[in-house]
Amino acid sequence: MFDIHEIMKHLPHRYPFLLVDRILELSENHVVGIKNVTINEPFFQGHFPGEPVMPGVLVLESMGQVAGMMIASRPGTGEDQLLILTSMEDVKFRRPVRPGDQLVTKAEMLRLRGRMGKVKAVARVDGELAAEGVFGFLVTRSLREEEKE
Repeated sequence: MFDIHEIMKHLPHRYPFLLVDRILELSENHVVGIKNVTINEPFFQGHFPGEPVMPGVLVLESMGQVAGMMIASRPGTGEDQLLILTSMEDVKFRRPVRPGDQLVTKAEMLRLRGRMGKVKAVARVDGELAAEGVFGFLVTRSLREEEKE
């Protein structure tokens, strides 16, 4: 549904921190996106030599970026707005993510009130649960926009 060019219109992240490659499904309350994990990722040089594993914090970041597309693509959300992670709850890692894996994240909106919200995200590799958690977020204006005032 959204290729990398569309994703970059909605998310401020760029290499090496853009961790979503494609959005497959998107609605106001549901999103499915993928991250193709390759050995070329810079973090694999040190995590871990001879036994490459995607750092758990980056698995969560990828999940958060997929979930962020659900909010960032809503009507009325402009490029001057940022999504700030405010909390993580019930985070669990179930299997390592390795080079060659395709991380498929499904997220659903649990709550959105004003500028605050929560989403539940689940990431799988080959249908097997890799990670899950509930992410809290705040929609705010970018610092660049605040500095202009």
